[in-house]
Amino acid sequence: MHRKPVTSVKEPQLTLDLAPHSDADALSESPTETELRQKISRGSVKSALWAFFSEYCNNSSIHGVKYLGERRRPWAERVWWGVVFLLSIYSCFSFIGSSWRRWHQSPVIVTFADKSTPVWQIPFPAVTICPETKVKMEYLNYTKAFNQLRSMHSPLYEGEPDNLTATEQHRLESIYQLCNFNVISSVDFGPPEVNDTFADTLREMSPESKDIFLVCMWRNFVSGCGSFAPILTEEGFCYTFNALNASEIYRPVALHPGYEYPLVDEESFRWSLEDGYTSAAPLETHPQRVLGSGVRGGLFVWLQSAVKDFDYMCRGATQGFKLLLHTPGEIPMVSKHYMRIPLNQEITVTVKPSMFTTSDGLMGYNPSRRQCFFNHERELEFFRVYTQSNCELECLSNYTKERCGCVKFSMPRHADTPICGSAMIQCYRQAEYELLQLEIQEDLSKISNRTCNCLPACTSIVYDSEISQTEADVEKLFNAYEIPADEFSGFQMSTLTIFFKDTQFITSRRSELYGLTNFIANCGGLLGLFMGVSLLSLFEIIYFCSIRLVNNIRMRRRSKKAASHVVVQKPLKALV
Repeated sequence: MHRKPVTSVKEPQLTLDLAPHSDADALSESPTETELRQKISRGSVKSALWAFFSEYCNNSSIHGVKYLGERRRPWAERVWWGVVFLLSIYSCFSFIGSSWRRWHQSPVIVTFADKSTPVWQIPFPAVTICPETKVKMEYLNYTKAFNQLRSMHSPLYEGEPDNLTATEQHRLESIYQLCNFNVISSVDFGPPEVNDTFADTLREMSPESKDIFLVCMWRNFVSGCGSFAPILTEEGFCYTFNALNASEIYRPVALHPGYEYPLVDEESFRWSLEDGYTSAAPLETHPQRVLGSGVRGGLFVWLQSAVKDFDYMCRGATQGFKLLLHTPGEIPMVSKHYMRIPLNQEITVTVKPSMFTTSDGLMGYNPSRRQCFFNHERELEFFRVYTQSNCELECLSNYTKERCGCVKFSMPRHADTPICGSAMIQCYRQAEYELLQLEIQEDLSKISNRTCNCLPACTSIVYDSEISQTEADVEKLFNAYEIPADEFSGFQMSTLTIFFKDTQFITSRRSELYGLTNFIANCGGLLGLFMGVSLLSLFEIIYFCSIRLVNNIRMRRRSKKAASHVVVQKPLKALV
């Protein structure tokens, strides 16, 4: 009888791990990489999202983030770290916003240049002289004609209407636009009209160069006064020295037929406001420049005015001349900025130039941020050279045409634009007043698309001046030189001397105060201080939110597809 061998069955034994475990070890237990991958690939959507967040927290280089993704971490600790993290983010981006506003609003600083600039590197100022005598008495006695015309419009007038000839009335209406408006406002000019012959009529009646200039000296050498060219301004015909030719200032669209403009080759432009004189420009060039400071390096002019042509109704009680110093490429606005040259006086004008330049580093900035225009950025319709004054004059011309249907005689215009007659004086004066109001309203409202938008030029020259005068006894001077007294009888004279005060001057320069490099460096320092974030940390966030996320979604889809394939195959194996 055989017995079956008895097999011993081992009962399961319970093994106890008696090694001590602390609560801190249990709390700090973090999920392994394998566990996280399994939850991401096979777990529910909520579980997969939490696993993905925990994976980022475990691998992130941002300080404090890893505590938010630890498993079995008490909620009180997570809330505390979350509040600290949010406060850090708020403080960091608050300071970054302040840094960005500083970079956006005030990126420019104005400093003095490292080296002084000699005066021969800039042109001598353009000198514009306007006589207060607007019409020679041989052409029209303005006071007599005006009083006669005013009495004709009076209800008490009983004379014949043909006391003024048609020529006299046409000349009178042309001179109206040069006289003080408070004098002519009492006259009814009739229906609105245009006066396209204004410039020709005014040129015929105005004093000529030989009637104004007696002696001219440039750089201590006697020169002909023909260098003073006639120019039409809002004060009538004036004479300017050292200004650019009309074809150098205006574009062809503003060069009207009927006027002789010298043709200028583009290659002959030896000076520009932004670049200065070219290296090939000789010392004797156009516009002219001085060789040094002092009286002997400047301009001396002896002016005269005929007493018989004085008229006190049109221009008021002051006789003499108006003087304006400006850059050669700028149209003079004599009625806005001028100095007086009284008669029988010796006038000395000491010039101290003030020049602004802009560094090339600011060229990439928006003009509204740097508060200036380069010449190629703001192309004017009528002018080749951009200056703030030229821009404002062009804007006023366009606004006046829109408002009145015509422009003032001194404004730049197209050839087919009519010139306002005497009856339209009130209209173009009102248009100028309205435009000033509009600009102030746009500035207060901070409107970006402004009507004129005439910022200063990025390179500009201002000729600051100091003026002194003393009485000149011309009669005794003529007696000393034994000049017959009757040779210049009937004239009152003045002398004008203009020169640079110093041989060199300091240029002001716009440069970059707070650039893009400074802004990025400041942002990096703030991110590192508050959050321990570097540039790679930012790319790490982008990586987890893009490439890593897409790969996890693909892995999850492959896992689900493999699981569904196994479920389908089990019944097929059972049938075999």
